[in-house]
Amino acid sequence: MNKSRKTRSKITLGPVITILILIVIVIGLSSILSLAGVGGQKTQIVGGDLESKLVTINNVLTPSGIKMIITNAVTNLKVFEPFFLLVITLIALGIGKSCGLFQILFKPLKKINKNWIIVFTLLVGILSSVIGEYSYILLIPLIGIIYQYAGQKPMLGILTLFIGITVGYGTGLFFSYDDYFLGTLTQASANVLVDPNYEYSLSSNIYIMIASTILLTVSGLYVIKKLLDPKIKKVEIEQEEYKESKKALFFTAVAGTLMALFLLYMIIPGMYKSGLLLGEGENYIIRLLGPESPFRQGFLIIVLLFLMITSAIYGRLSKNIENTNQYSLGLSKEFEDLGYLFVLLFFTAQLAGILEWTNLGEVLVVNLLNLISTFDFSGLLLIILTFISVIIMSILMPSNTTKWALISPILVPLFMRANVTPSFTQFVFTSADAVGKTLTPLFTYFIIMLAFLEKYNENEKITIFGTLKKIMPTVLIFAAIWFIFILCWYITGLPTGIGVNPTL
Repeated sequence: MNKSRKTRSKITLGPVITILILIVIVIGLSSILSLAGVGGQKTQIVGGDLESKLVTINNVLTPSGIKMIITNAVTNLKVFEPFFLLVITLIALGIGKSCGLFQILFKPLKKINKNWIIVFTLLVGILSSVIGEYSYILLIPLIGIIYQYAGQKPMLGILTLFIGITVGYGTGLFFSYDDYFLGTLTQASANVLVDPNYEYSLSSNIYIMIASTILLTVSGLYVIKKLLDPKIKKVEIEQEEYKESKKALFFTAVAGTLMALFLLYMIIPGMYKSGLLLGEGENYIIRLLGPESPFRQGFLIIVLLFLMITSAIYGRLSKNIENTNQYSLGLSKEFEDLGYLFVLLFFTAQLAGILEWTNLGEVLVVNLLNLISTFDFSGLLLIILTFISVIIMSILMPSNTTKWALISPILVPLFMRANVTPSFTQFVFTSADAVGKTLTPLFTYFIIMLAFLEKYNENEKITIFGTLKKIMPTVLIFAAIWFIFILCWYITGLPTGIGVNPTL
């Protein structure tokens, strides 16, 4: 009897089965809540005016829902952007590894203290929000390679980077397109009901962004070392040794520098024939990082071309690559042991597609928002309630731009009436949203992170809830740091940016 109980307790669910169970739960919830008539009022800004619209939950267990599952299975994967972006990234990293370039670049990291590597990983994760969600696609596979050559735990690097990118997504030292887009929604929400003359500035939160970046990086070192590092065993991973050549590295560096300067010329406006990779618009951030920007659309292609050229030069001169056939095979190097990733992405795409079709996320968000708006709280209590509510919202709806479009028309005026500035309201939202996304298996990049953990795994079972359990204490400490930091900043009334305070 005891033996059978012990055996049953050891049974764990693999990620694919867990995703399938989540799909079943979503289908079941959509049916129950739809039949119960659960819905909510969604408020949107249309043509400068507020419009309310009833949001209802779509029942998957209906003829239209069943048709949706069957007919959209391939479409879900087609529109699932991370799938194709990862293919480009893996080609780029594969050739960088197979020609020996990564080995000569990253092997010297063995001499660097582990603490500095963790700090570097966290800081890069936080700062990488400037390139948006490309940061997950490019840096998660790259950090595993870096930690491998540095003699550290690749799984620790992947988890640390994921936490750094996600928890730090609400801050950084540079403005991203997301900051700009959220700011336009913030301004529209402030204009429609409270202050028609309010203008949002990207510099409104620059001081609090700098301070929070430093705080999260420094405190993060202690949290990662104490709570996360001891949970990850160090395993010896066999890796191929390549010839090293300083001469080859020199010529590669020269070529890389010339290409980097050419790229810089292509994204700087105002010079002769410059700015080819910039889009249209008055704001430079829109021109560089907006959805229509050639630089943003082709960012990973630029990385691919850069690594293909520099790797070819280094591989040929170092004699790690002796013919075109070796070079061609090298492009597929990083696809080894990653078939599992594409299986996960297929089922994740189905989960994301079904969840979006049901409107479960929207209904949860608008109902939580309506609950917040019923309380006549002061600024401090309103911040606390909003911070907690946004974390809950983000677990079911990870997209920050989609959520802010839903809640900003209500939340921004509500905070302004409580004497809190719109820019500080936006910062509270992005900070809480960052925490919530780290704790949800519905976040696409959490699943991608799992696949790369499996790549470097030797001794343990990588599961969705097992990984959540592993990172949960670390994330909760980060959440507490964010929470206390925001409250202290509000209470002290320090400027959040140039000429802007937390209160009106």
